[in-house]
Amino acid sequence: MRLAAVTLCLLGAAGLAGCASEEAAGPEFYTVRPDDTLYSIAWRHNLDYREVARWNHIGPDFRISVGQRLSLSAPTGGTPIGRPKPAAAGAASGGAGASSAAPGAPLGGRELPRRPSGSAKSPALEGVVIPHLNWVWPTERTVSPRPVQSGGILFSGRLGQDVRAAAAGRVVYTGSGIRGYGQLIILKHSEVLLSAYAYNRDVVVTEGEEVSAGQPIAHMGEGAHQNPVLYFEIRVNGKPTDPLPFLLGKK
Repeated sequence: MRLAAVTLCLLGAAGLAGCASEEAAGPEFYTVRPDDTLYSIAWRHNLDYREVARWNHIGPDFRISVGQRLSLSAPTGGTPIGRPKPAAAGAASGGAGASSAAPGAPLGGRELPRRPSGSAKSPALEGVVIPHLNWVWPTERTVSPRPVQSGGILFSGRLGQDVRAAAAGRVVYTGSGIRGYGQLIILKHSEVLLSAYAYNRDVVVTEGEEVSAGQPIAHMGEGAHQNPVLYFEIRVNGKPTDPLPFLLGKK
């Protein structure tokens, strides 16, 4: 069974502080819900979307269907996981509904989940070819961004200020179906690089849209305690990594 620590960190007035209970083992399977995408499912479970696709024999269009049962770990034998029927590209068909986090995890409201210890800020990058991109700050910096335990950084600002694409890419997810992130945007910058923008008040891009570095994609919303914030995260091969080297031009 794939081990995953699912803990809870609460956003305090000065940043993330405090943790709640931990679940020792994450789920081995996930049943697709309305409005899920392969990207959002992989993000929720701290996985590489390409691996989830490979484990479940999903093609390069990444189509999934409501009710489809996905394996969340590498197969070790037995009956292969299949696809019951085709669905709209990228997203599961069906009515609206927010997806929950891992079963048993006490996530909810505006709380931000912490990633498993050891993977949050230092994923294994050895041998990973990271494409050179023009990275920009994802929003105005009135104060220095604060690193948080989940692996990303937190920007304080004013309600409604622009949230911008930190690098050129494609919008692969928008929505509030991943509990703990509020209104979330995920951008795909390359096969190995994704970035996320959480706690948005509103979104001004759509899934599938190509965006350029610095292009407004949303407006800042409120985190815990109704403070205007942007939570920003970069993942390499599905693992959170420190965004600052990218934003400072050192990656």
